Amino acid sequence: QVQLVESGGGLVQAGGSLRLSCRASERIDSSYTLAWFRQVPGKEREFVTFVSSSGRTDYGDSVKGRFTISRDNTKNTVYLQMNSLQPGDTAVYYCAAPRTNYYYTTRPDQYTYWGQGTQVTVSS
Repeated sequence: QVQLVESGGGLVQAGGSLRLSCRASERIDSSYTLAWFRQVPGKEREFVTFVSSSGRTDYGDSVKGRFTISRDNTKNTVYLQMNSLQPGDTAVYYCAAPRTNYYYTTRPDQYTYWGQGTQVTVSS
């Protein structure tokens, strides 16, 4: 059974920082891409970032230069460091993994496994 468990969300003032964590079950090992998406009510799920098995990363335009993804393969955990947060970053953040290893994409419909989400709220 695959599980992705996010943590680290919360309330922060504009300009502040948060670090999200996502721990994956053993089935999702270092050969899998791990990604972050976010969603606000009434809108489609938005790509934030991914890190592939080779360490390749990609970021959505709205977070480039402010967010950083990293992974610790010894802990099966991916992190999202979010700096210079803005009210527009308010959303539920989801961790995701695709069904196939050695595969990466920015498309949310290509991801099979999802965490339960963690709320990030940025106040102005």
